[in-house]
Amino acid sequence: MNAILIAVIPVAIIGLICAVVLVAASIIMKVHEDERIPKVRECLPGANCGACGFAGCDGYAKALVEDGAQANLCVPGGAEVVKQLSEVLGIEVEEASPRVAIIHCGGDCDKTEDNVNYVGIESCKAAKLIFGGKGKCGYGCLGFGDCKAACPEDAICIEKGLARINRSKCIGCGICAKTCPNRLISIAPARRHIVVTCSNKDKGALTRKVCSNGCIGCRKCEKACPKEAIKVIDNRAVVDYEKCVGCGICAKECAVGCIIIEK
Repeated sequence: MNAILIAVIPVAIIGLICAVVLVAASIIMKVHEDERIPKVRECLPGANCGACGFAGCDGYAKALVEDGAQANLCVPGGAEVVKQLSEVLGIEVEEASPRVAIIHCGGDCDKTEDNVNYVGIESCKAAKLIFGGKGKCGYGCLGFGDCKAACPEDAICIEKGLARINRSKCIGCGICAKTCPNRLISIAPARRHIVVTCSNKDKGALTRKVCSNGCIGCRKCEKACPKEAIKVIDNRAVVDYEKCVGCGICAKECAVGCIIIEK
């Protein structure tokens, strides 16, 4: 009996000491979380899309409370979330601006052709690894619908080998833009858009050899724009939506018709 006690007592004492140390450590090292963070988190939709620029809804909630981040950055939540956040945080917040995805490619099967007979995984990411994809244009839409599969609102379809956005369904979360391996999708304010439907960075002659919709970088649009909202960068026209007023002059001046007006 004494032998058992001799063995048990030291173990019990060590266990008690460890328990005391752990309790003390939990008290001393406790991270005090602002009680508003859980309340703010409850206001957010939980999409974890990253459109706000933070690591999911948890990261955005923490940034709102601790860093004073803008409270109108939650695209999926829209005006309702902005209203709830303003009440919890006790601040006046500007209403969230609706946003929408834009496809910068017009190279469907009528405008361009396949370069290889691709046989493999039906995925844009996988096809990109094989000579940059099956199409002649290495910058264009790969057409396997990775963006469509990723879209939480079923706002994307594939028509004639090209991704298309249903603006009435799109919430501008940006998941499709992050998914596209060719970076053909951008997110912009949901208003009347001037869209350059080409992302090819090659010189005009080379671009037109692979796609009849390709931008030739002639700069006619750039010279015609009254707001200096469109510039030719890397041999292709690029629109600055902060400056663009949607007048459509650039679309009329485009020599090849790759600039369109989306309503």
